[in-house]
Amino acid sequence: MTRLALARPTPQQMRWQDLELGMFCHFGINTFCDQEWGDGTDSPQLFNPEMLDARQWVRTAKEAGFTYVVLTAKHHDGFCLWPTETTAYSVKSSPWKNGKGDVVRGVADACREEGMLFGLYLSPWDRNAPCYSDKAAYDDFYCRQLTELLTQYGPLVEVWFDGAGSQGREYDWPRIIGLVKRHQPDAMIFNMGSPTIRWVGNEDGVAPYPCWNTATTARESMFTSDMLTWMPGTPNWVPAECDVPIRKKHWFWHPDDESSLRTLDDLLDIYYRSVGHGATLLLNVAPDDRGLLPAADAERLLEFGREIRRRFSRPLASGAGEGETVSVRLGAETTVDHAVLMEDIAHGERVQEYVLEARQAGRWIELVRGSAIGHKKIDRFEPVAATELRLRVTASADKPMIRSFAVFRAGV
Repeated sequence: MTRLALARPTPQQMRWQDLELGMFCHFGINTFCDQEWGDGTDSPQLFNPEMLDARQWVRTAKEAGFTYVVLTAKHHDGFCLWPTETTAYSVKSSPWKNGKGDVVRGVADACREEGMLFGLYLSPWDRNAPCYSDKAAYDDFYCRQLTELLTQYGPLVEVWFDGAGSQGREYDWPRIIGLVKRHQPDAMIFNMGSPTIRWVGNEDGVAPYPCWNTATTARESMFTSDMLTWMPGTPNWVPAECDVPIRKKHWFWHPDDESSLRTLDDLLDIYYRSVGHGATLLLNVAPDDRGLLPAADAERLLEFGREIRRRFSRPLASGAGEGETVSVRLGAETTVDHAVLMEDIAHGERVQEYVLEARQAGRWIELVRGSAIGHKKIDRFEPVAATELRLRVTASADKPMIRSFAVFRAGV
């Protein structure tokens, strides 16, 4: 590890990392066209979600244990889900609510009412805007759209900049990032310009292990191996977010597509390899053309949340501590099969190598070896009857600071 391991997060980054689970909502003109990427020519007359209920989206996410929602306010097709002053290619040109509707407002209000945090995705690439070919004109256009979103919908937890379609394009990132910092200083900035969080580099929802919180670059999109060049002054602490659709390969809703819905086991594997590797999981659940989360998707999301709570809401024992060894006592011999470790990342990511051991019949046996702990590491192992578990840090950048060490019997 380099000295970057001793970078420290901001309070806003620490709060964001504690969120762990967010719900992405890809919704827009594509929802009505059975497609993933529109070319900007689909008629706004197609957009008519007659039963749209943003509260259903947000309440479902909350019941499942998710903490924030990110909405695609504008995807690559350029269709805007709010009545922007910048273009007619928006909800105001649709039959929905006679052109008086505002999806962004609806989701923002639902999040506020339910105590959920709200984030927005605004695609830099715009396939409808006539001015896109004129860099200066489009930078003005995009900054006006961004300013509307940053100033009209209350506090934002995250602003999501998608690099897809923008290979080789230089946007006015100093100006764009300046707007976010001026109007939403507590919001996380995703992956571009001067980010405070980074893309994990795939759309499978999984982080590599180790997934260190420090980085100086990240992959731009799924469609290129190019790495982004971030602005000078970008922090060294840039934790990863893992995005993945609940329906395999499909971010927007498609009819007769239930067979692509991920199984509970698929989702749990993703959880272990995202949140369990110290990253944050952004799981996409797409509303359908009625404007509702499909029943099967909503139930799978709730099932996922229930199983996470079943496995991890009641530790058999827990503790915290400083230094190279931290132990938790179980008292009587107890069967365990999971340990959840967390560093106190306010002091930086210090642990570089560790061993997890169990005390059984008076002797210590090795269960797991690992490297990064960071915000969280979930270790699974064969069930073992033990009276005590011990974390031994065998390499570190500074004195280990363990925020939490909890053990569980999940029975899986």
